Amino acid sequence: MPSQITSRQRAETLIEALPYLQKFRGGIFLIKFGGSTMESEEQVESFLIDVAFLDAVGIRVILVHGGGKAINARMKDRGLKPQFVAGLRVTDAITVEIVRSVLDEEVNPSIVKQLTQLGVKASGISGRDVFTASKLAPVPAHDGKKVDLGFVGEAEQVNATPVREALASGYIPVISPLGALPTGEAMNINADVSAAALAASLPAAKLIFLSDVPGLMHDPQDTSSLIHSLTAKQTEELIDRGVIAGGMIPKVRSATKALSLGLGKVHILGAGVPHAVLLETFSEEGVGTEITP
Repeated sequence: MPSQITSRQRAETLIEALPYLQKFRGGIFLIKFGGSTMESEEQVESFLIDVAFLDAVGIRVILVHGGGKAINARMKDRGLKPQFVAGLRVTDAITVEIVRSVLDEEVNPSIVKQLTQLGVKASGISGRDVFTASKLAPVPAHDGKKVDLGFVGEAEQVNATPVREALASGYIPVISPLGALPTGEAMNINADVSAAALAASLPAAKLIFLSDVPGLMHDPQDTSSLIHSLTAKQTEELIDRGVIAGGMIPKVRSATKALSLGLGKVHILGAGVPHAVLLETFSEEGVGTEITP
């Protein structure tokens, strides 16, 4: 079907984008994507086209990816059943090797290949070369008992050197959410936490979480209740009221921590909105939720 957009409308769209192009050119956008986003080839393609566009207009992009579905599939092939506590994967010695091999040898190279096919220079980097991890303390389960998650860590220190080197050479760094203990053992790190720690250390102009939901909402069942903008302090008030709950809590708290360390802005966008990253970056109305210091 022929496009109903006129040449004048196309020009007006480009003119609307101009001040944003000028503002962000040369800046760093760190984007985390994972979850159901990676389960849809259409959503992945739409998102990576956005990334290619950002790169083409001079915005330096860093990607931190997940890979839960692929990890679950590999575990199933090995006769293992995934277990989660408080939204985090229980990771024993066998599981952490599966996580490492799937993320670094399967998911990461696949993303690099797709970007290359879009004409973008991309470089895969294992999170083990970026994040020095410390073991995560036991977390409470539904019954109140604390559970040791095994090889699950926090991003204790960030070595941004390989990321900066990739950017300086004109490559998009594509980073797996892994870390390494000082002794060298691989650790599974939550991708949201990894992305926020790296964004704060650079610091990035924007940290963008591509999510399964359109953003933060007063009522999770009502997309019309989307919260377009709020401050870090207001997020804590919403957590206390139970508006922000479940797996969104660590995402939001890692984001507000990054803001306190000098990050510019955090955006939570719904991957179900085609080209959400471009709409948020280059249009006046934007999409999703913006969190400011």
